[in-house]
Amino acid sequence: MKDNTSWSCSWSSWKLCLLSVLFLTETIAAVKLPPKLIVPALIAFGDSIVDTGMNNFVKTVVKCDFRPYGINFQGGAATGRFCDGRVPADLLAEELGIKSTVPAYFDPTLKSKDLLTGVSFASGGSGYDPITPKLVSVLSLEDQLNYFEEYIEKVKNIVGEEKKDFIIANSLFLVVAGSDDIANTYYTLRARPQYDVDAYTTLMSDSATDFVTKLYGYGVRRLAVFGAPPIGCVPSQRTLGGGIMRDCAESYNVAAKLFNSKLSPKLDMLHKTLPGIRPVYINIYDPLFDIIQNPANYGFEVANKGCCGTGAIEVAVLCNKITSSVCPDVSSHVFWDSYHPTEKTYKVLVSLLINKFVNQFV
Repeated sequence: MKDNTSWSCSWSSWKLCLLSVLFLTETIAAVKLPPKLIVPALIAFGDSIVDTGMNNFVKTVVKCDFRPYGINFQGGAATGRFCDGRVPADLLAEELGIKSTVPAYFDPTLKSKDLLTGVSFASGGSGYDPITPKLVSVLSLEDQLNYFEEYIEKVKNIVGEEKKDFIIANSLFLVVAGSDDIANTYYTLRARPQYDVDAYTTLMSDSATDFVTKLYGYGVRRLAVFGAPPIGCVPSQRTLGGGIMRDCAESYNVAAKLFNSKLSPKLDMLHKTLPGIRPVYINIYDPLFDIIQNPANYGFEVANKGCCGTGAIEVAVLCNKITSSVCPDVSSHVFWDSYHPTEKTYKVLVSLLINKFVNQFV
């Protein structure tokens, strides 16, 4: 593997280059990074897909800090990740050679080193619509942004202003939200009756653009903004909206695709209007839909039910060791519970996506 730490540094920037060397010697990147790409940290915002334990410290029913969650995590610990193991934030950080797990910002055991290499602010149940997190009492994106301000100050106190600016400008920021807006707020709870689906997905995409613009104001430049997945095909939404045969709930998928069709060009526009920003749209819809429709092609057997309980409705507190059994072979399932993929599925998705988007940050 080519040594990613070999690059030329001007005398004026030697301190920042030294900082980069220290970061890059932490782990060896699994993906071959472009020669000039330095990624000192990974920081995540959004919902349960990248929540690594924030909701453990929030008064909400949207929790998973109990078994069987985490049965395939290090030591079998239920860390608050909505998965049997690691989530995309962890896997991407490992692929980029940063670290194998990304802790939650609220983790009381955080050390300075953890802050410098990235944390997650994401809160399961959150979304782009301000109503979405309120419905389940979790952290809104605005809340997450406020804690990010606090984080920036902590990093500055550790390494100083110049190095802080370098970390913020060169780190990879994940923004993953939208599923709960569509599945919960709009369709299941009907909390936005005044909006048709076109107007609602415009609200979502406008909110996403606004959030990215706010991050830019803090010095953030590299962002991977995930589109909505085929939310109508996750087991719980099949149960709720897929009829007696539990087909994919097509209206949910239509909303997801409509949101994605608005988000992608808006991110392109930000790239053109905000100097230095690189907001990369991540198309998660198509690869996940293909996995669900053709599971055997990816080494799976079951795509319409989760591994926990009946697999049809159990998620969060409903997926527990008292009332829910676990399928004999987690690796045979695309979904862990009725809403979230297994670690194996996340690994497949990361392997399909990472080489495509990493080069766009150079």
